Amino acid sequence: MRALIQRVSKASVSVNEQTISSIGKGLLILLGVGHADGEAQAQFLAEKVANLRVFEDEFGKTNLSILDVKGDAIVVSQFTLYADTRKGRRPSFIDAALPDVAEPLVNRFIELLRAQNVPTQGGQFGAHMLVEIHNDGPVTIWLEK
Repeated sequence: MRALIQRVSKASVSVNEQTISSIGKGLLILLGVGHADGEAQAQFLAEKVANLRVFEDEFGKTNLSILDVKGDAIVVSQFTLYADTRKGRRPSFIDAALPDVAEPLVNRFIELLRAQNVPTQGGQFGAHMLVEIHNDGPVTIWLEK
């Protein structure tokens, strides 16, 4: 499981010109699921994300987590995080899990983040989404389990 985490001042997800998710200060999480991923990977990443210290304290040091700043999260499924570009010019996505495996794990990851007391919204699995990201910093972190 791979997560690209961006600290945001605000973010939103739209499908067919309708906003389906919107947050202020928090994290936008692009989440990819691989073939071998399961509950253990989802639990590890949810705990890691909830406690990742990427927000600044009163001294400007990144010492605070999303829990500390009472931020929100949006999780957007993104199989393209498993792109393999070693050959040719067109990415291969054979390492990404198929939708029937990936969708339940994305939903489970959202549930696990909520269980960590992170208010979490999602994108729409399999839809063409427009993601508006106001990356704060910019701070972008890659996590993999």
